[in-house]
Amino acid sequence: MQEYQIKLYLPDDTCVQVSAPAGMTLEDLYLQHKDAYDAPVMLAQVGHKLRELNKEIKADGEVRFVTMLHPDGRRTYRRSMTMLLQKALDNVYRTVADTTTHVKVMYSLGQGYYCEFIGENRRILSQEELNRVKEEMRCIVDADCPIKKVSYKSEQAEEIFKGLGLNEKERLLHYRRSSRVNLYELNGMLDYFYGYMVPSTRYLKWFDLEAYEDGFVLLFPDKIYNEVKPLETSNKLHNTLHASREWSNKLNISSIGALNDVIAQGRAQKLILTHEALMEQRIGNLAQTIVDHPEVKFVMIAGPSSSGKTSFANRLAIQLLAKGTRPHPVSLDDYYVDRDKCPRNPDGSFDFECLESIDVPKFNEDMSTLLNGGEIKMPSFNFKTGKREYRGETLKLTENDILVIEGIHGLNDKLSYSLPDECKFRIYISALTQLNVDEHNPLPTTDGRLIRRIVRDARTRGTNAQETIAMWPSVRAGEEKYIFPFQDSADVIFNSALLYELPVLKVFAEPLLFQIPREAPEYSEAKRLLKFLDYFLPMPDNDVPQNSLVREFVGGSVFHV
Repeated sequence: MQEYQIKLYLPDDTCVQVSAPAGMTLEDLYLQHKDAYDAPVMLAQVGHKLRELNKEIKADGEVRFVTMLHPDGRRTYRRSMTMLLQKALDNVYRTVADTTTHVKVMYSLGQGYYCEFIGENRRILSQEELNRVKEEMRCIVDADCPIKKVSYKSEQAEEIFKGLGLNEKERLLHYRRSSRVNLYELNGMLDYFYGYMVPSTRYLKWFDLEAYEDGFVLLFPDKIYNEVKPLETSNKLHNTLHASREWSNKLNISSIGALNDVIAQGRAQKLILTHEALMEQRIGNLAQTIVDHPEVKFVMIAGPSSSGKTSFANRLAIQLLAKGTRPHPVSLDDYYVDRDKCPRNPDGSFDFECLESIDVPKFNEDMSTLLNGGEIKMPSFNFKTGKREYRGETLKLTENDILVIEGIHGLNDKLSYSLPDECKFRIYISALTQLNVDEHNPLPTTDGRLIRRIVRDARTRGTNAQETIAMWPSVRAGEEKYIFPFQDSADVIFNSALLYELPVLKVFAEPLLFQIPREAPEYSEAKRLLKFLDYFLPMPDNDVPQNSLVREFVGGSVFHV
């Protein structure tokens, strides 16, 4: 019998030489070494490629297993759990005559997915009804049902989902270039998912269902794999997401397939103009709210990386100017300490996300001077030299002046400790994407921000896509620590995502991602993002206005960004 020689790298990075007989799967290999892992394994990395566990070993090579605590493992778990939820709902609620009752995953909320029960039997499920679904999910988990990958012709798959009433899946597959598509089967139920799946329901032990607003939340573990905490989220965030969703539904663009229809039919320019008009209206309304509070002198804007804070701050300043005030945009980036004084992470890299990377005493000194009628010299940080510079610009506030201050720590009162609370108006901004891949696959907001950052940093900071991807986990950790905890303190949450932006970003991002070599650790993430972008038809940036938030990333903005 033929055997393959496998170098298995364990979590402590030790290497074990294993002989794998023909027919052995990656799951078989994992189970032989299960005790070495502190969390359940979801995937395998074979060489530089991710593979599902039910894949047979057919060559010599190197293998590393991916647990559910890794981002790729976490995505796999959540994706598979969504299929389990749909199957349980089928078992509990679907009748022979009803083929259009489904769960729809709307968006991420806390450590879960906010879902609604849609179709002919659409209604709001009570917690008692959800508990019944939950028990059915547990029964399917205990039954250890296989989740099988099956290949279909793309046209055949479209017909399957058309018959099931899953129109968003049908539209998505209509734009697939390949002649075949992989579907997944669970006890006779077929579905399409964006990414990898676990081999069996026995991997899906940890979850909860909690009634919320007009739907419910499918809750997942977070940093502890076998612990599911109750929902912790902000109604402000949900209401912002819901409002964005309602508006996209009015345009009949709630999924990638629907967006591709608009591009294919030559209606992209109208979509751009319509969405930008809505954005301007929302910013104008926000400016009026601020003007209605004359005690406000400092508009504090914060949000995660690549939320469009700089362009938003400038557009808000213009609206404030139109309403009779004199706004002055200020970027907290200009108050960075010189790079040689920046705190470092345990691995020696610079920690640009921590509050200590900002010269907080100098910021408070300057802001207090302005509030008391004094004049200051305005700093400007040079990212290429890593130094703060002064270029002769000064500032002094008069009665109608307002500072529009943006940066990741804007909502943290430790940043602006010397400023009276009544003088501050707090805005949390993030790119909260209102699109879905389809009914069961939400479009990850973090992916949209990462693509924005890849494009922007290559253009403005000389950072290639590989470096940006390598830095992203540190950026995300900083957001979890320094930004997200303060979002509930905001007076307003502003959604900076635009329906049309990913088709525009695709044109710029794809060449950058293709530059990452196969042997690089960041290759698998680049490949995942390329697959994600492949769902979108491209859109040139010709019709994107110069004041659009998208211009902050692709270039051509009228603002200094």
